[in-house]
Amino acid sequence: MIVAGVMSGTSVDGIDVALVRLLGRGFRTRFELLHHAHTPFPARVRRAVLAVMNAPRAAVADLARLNFLLGELYGSAVVATAKKAEVSLDLAGCHGQTIYHQGTPRAFLGREIACTWQTGEGAIIAARTGVPVVSDFRPADMAAGGTGAPLVPFLDYLLYRHRRRGRIVQNIGGIANLTAIAARAKPEEVIAFDTGPGNMVIDAVTERLFGKPFDRDGRIAARGRVLDVVVSELLRRAYFRRPPPKTAGREEFGREFVADFLRRCRRARKEDVVATATALTAFSIADAVRAFVAPAGEKRFREMIVSGGGAKNKTLMAMLGSELTGVKLRTSDELGLPLEAKEAVAFAVLAYETWRRVPSNIPAATGAERPAVLGKISYP
Repeated sequence: MIVAGVMSGTSVDGIDVALVRLLGRGFRTRFELLHHAHTPFPARVRRAVLAVMNAPRAAVADLARLNFLLGELYGSAVVATAKKAEVSLDLAGCHGQTIYHQGTPRAFLGREIACTWQTGEGAIIAARTGVPVVSDFRPADMAAGGTGAPLVPFLDYLLYRHRRRGRIVQNIGGIANLTAIAARAKPEEVIAFDTGPGNMVIDAVTERLFGKPFDRDGRIAARGRVLDVVVSELLRRAYFRRPPPKTAGREEFGREFVADFLRRCRRARKEDVVATATALTAFSIADAVRAFVAPAGEKRFREMIVSGGGAKNKTLMAMLGSELTGVKLRTSDELGLPLEAKEAVAFAVLAYETWRRVPSNIPAATGAERPAVLGKISYP
């Protein structure tokens, strides 16, 4: 079966499509990446999405229109990618664009409610592509008592488990998340959670201070000096100390967090501010590893496989390497999976498992009470 996986993350930089050939089922699934492509969001669409993410108020009409508009854009990206690759699709899996994610229950109108919202209408994608579409993956895990994230650990376990080698699989997108797989680990022994900000804060301050969407290769941060006091203060926040399972998004590290971050940096050089944001990501990842995965002196994990846009940031990778002594940093590229394609591949795999009616959450990662078949299916 050939499946298109579609992903747009918390950085809202565009749409990633991966075309994947799959066979087997569950943790015996085998796959081959046939093609992948990135389609940037039009600037007006990106602004509109960022405006409603974690917004205290938003017009219902605009939210409805955005749902259908993103469906059109996702559908167009899949059709264009399949055409370029000369591939005939059987199925598509679309994560959608997260507008709001609250993985733990809070009081609402007399009940304790956890909730999530990934927008991008699956019925539109199905109609435009001509194949069934699996979308809205997270609610089924939450209905089973989980946090709805992270879901990529299914692919991480499928791809990177090893009989003799413990591995930490670290994705650095808008949010950073890890999957720790000890040698010979069973699925129920996997540790996975969001460590905190990935590129989100770095991108926001780079755009604010330099008018650039991101710090290419970490060049700006390389010219700056880290404000250690600011990093130390921020790492005392409750999220970083909370044990997994846990998940984060713009609700924790979006506009309000960035505003506080900039206030703490006060009148520091602009390059120092970007360097400090970069250090916050690197140190929060390293602290999470030390606190919840491999305490000081433990030797179970000697390798970290990094994917996502943050793996291209040389300054970030250098900081992370300095913090995690004794752990070899590698990228998913080195192991055969392009770092930009990994999350899109994950949702192709998850869609395939759903089509086969196979559960694809990992309860040890999300805190769910049971395995769950994820997503909802729209037919053309």
